[in-house]
Amino acid sequence: MGSTSLNSDNHTLKNLWWAILWVSFPFGIISFALPIYGRELGASAFQIGALFSAFSLLCAFIRPFLGRMLDRWGRRPFLLLGLFIYSIAMVLFSQADVIWLLTIAALVQGLGQAFLWVTAYTIIADVIGQGREFGMVDEALNRGAIIGTIAGFSMVFVVQGYSGIEWQEIWKWLFLGYSISTFVGFWIAWRGVPETLPKTSGQIIESRPLSKQLFSLMSIVFITGASSAMVWPILVVFLQDVLNAQVRDIVLAYFPAAILGSFLPSRFGRISDRIGRKPPMIIGLLIGAMASAFIPQIRSLIPLAILWAIESLGYNASIPAERAFVADIAGQDMRGTSYGLYTFAYFLGATLGPLLGGWLYDKVMPAFPFYLNTGVLILGALLVGLLLREPIPKGQDLPRVN
Repeated sequence: MGSTSLNSDNHTLKNLWWAILWVSFPFGIISFALPIYGRELGASAFQIGALFSAFSLLCAFIRPFLGRMLDRWGRRPFLLLGLFIYSIAMVLFSQADVIWLLTIAALVQGLGQAFLWVTAYTIIADVIGQGREFGMVDEALNRGAIIGTIAGFSMVFVVQGYSGIEWQEIWKWLFLGYSISTFVGFWIAWRGVPETLPKTSGQIIESRPLSKQLFSLMSIVFITGASSAMVWPILVVFLQDVLNAQVRDIVLAYFPAAILGSFLPSRFGRISDRIGRKPPMIIGLLIGAMASAFIPQIRSLIPLAILWAIESLGYNASIPAERAFVADIAGQDMRGTSYGLYTFAYFLGATLGPLLGGWLYDKVMPAFPFYLNTGVLILGALLVGLLLREPIPKGQDLPRVN
């Protein structure tokens, strides 16, 4: 029975991995091209920040309710719904030729993201719940984004170079293609990801939906998530304004970091399984703080590529440990709720951060958001050390951390 269960779990994780890889194809293009395309349509830095906030808005407010629904009605329906909504969002992006339509597409994608990622994390917690497996999902996301970015920008450069077609027309066909890839992800999940909601055999389990440890983690994730989201949209604008960087140059500078993200998370996740969750989280935040402090001094793309690669090391060390920490402290009957609350905190910060970053960039000075991010990430590392306690190792028949 144990061997059969293990094979079933591995089959579930494998199909979830492939579904996420296919749905992740447009992620790189959206991260890099959305600020640039917004500029093409006449958006300011603040409006570009608002686009990213729209992306996070529905993510933030639907997640606590979604997590509870996962615990009551199961994981599979919401996973499939999230993947299908992603396909709809790609079609909407393809038709977006004005700012307000681009914003609607971002809102729909945010809805799909809310359904998909809370459910995916909960499924992993149901099946295994270790840092290595959370890292493997990040690798699927990053590999899909690399494939989609290479394919997408190759099409952009070839079409622009030989035909002179306008960027808006290229954008349309690009995202119609991505709608196909996201539907493939939906089909893989439909065929291969079963329901993983634990059976309690009629036993009533009354876990606390919001423990002290989860609340502490949510507080840290809120401030660091807001801070990190504050700088990403304006970073591309900053590189264009200060370095006159072209899209191709920015993508090439980010490529080493993307490669690291495609194979490091599961390895760092395995380290967190051995030494604990807190050390990778603290180190990751401190590395991110250092990278943010140096970005305003960048005057060429090679140092930027090095900084991005270093920052990627920290991010890929901390995130699998953070998600596994939630699995460790969540009660069996509250896994969906716990991930709903955890991701709510992050995306609430990610909703507010880009608006603040765009405003500071326009009204104070371009470098200020990066320095502010440095201070906030250092504060986050201190709070991890002071507020979080290592959870009880799995396999010990003791109460969960409260």
